[in-house]
Amino acid sequence: MPRRARLALLGVPLHLIQRGNNRQACFFADADYRLYLEWLAEHAGKTGCRIHAYALMTNHVHLLVSADRAEAPGALMKALGQRYVQYVNRVYRRSGTLWEGRFRSCPIQEEAYLLACQRYIELNPVRAGMVQHPAEYRWSSYRANGQGQDNAVIRPHALYVALGLDVVSRQAAYRELFRYELEPGLVDQIRRATNGNFALGCARFAADAAATLGRRVLSGKSGRPRKVAAPESQNLFVD
Repeated sequence: MPRRARLALLGVPLHLIQRGNNRQACFFADADYRLYLEWLAEHAGKTGCRIHAYALMTNHVHLLVSADRAEAPGALMKALGQRYVQYVNRVYRRSGTLWEGRFRSCPIQEEAYLLACQRYIELNPVRAGMVQHPAEYRWSSYRANGQGQDNAVIRPHALYVALGLDVVSRQAAYRELFRYELEPGLVDQIRRATNGNFALGCARFAADAAATLGRRVLSGKSGRPRKVAAPESQNLFVD
């Protein structure tokens, strides 16, 4: 069966997931995380992408990205992925692929889902049981978005900026969002949309996206039932 083409809409944010091949590790030391973030910032600038949130997990990466060109996120992931693989293969004296084929993604309806998806990304280490609070995890954007830590990667989205009239009130409002867990149904919805390369939004958003792209953007009802996801307690495998 041919692979489904990714949904790419001009100016619409994307949630991206890049997994290690066979869910194997893709980060092995602190230096790996640091270099990946350094190169993420560099290639985001070169391709015209804006990174609003990220979480680098042991065996996969989450990014929340927007750009003014529909093809820009793909160009970012290609350049970044190739450069990082070359580094890993050289440093750890290995060969072959590191990533699990193509990255997965979904376009996001900004008003209803963008901040929820941003929280989803930054809460990934908590769902994985690695930390109790997102601020405890070094390799996500929470400390930048929630606590004001300097971060060369992050470019705040307009909806985040609208949370407050100044930096202090904005960060306080953002931290307040983390007092409440994401509803399990919303977590599942984000996962299904991203893993299936479907639109994440209301019916009108999906209809507009389908009309623009000329094809279906939601999961169909035919076919085999979906497998039940692995329990979230298996920390490295949480998405």
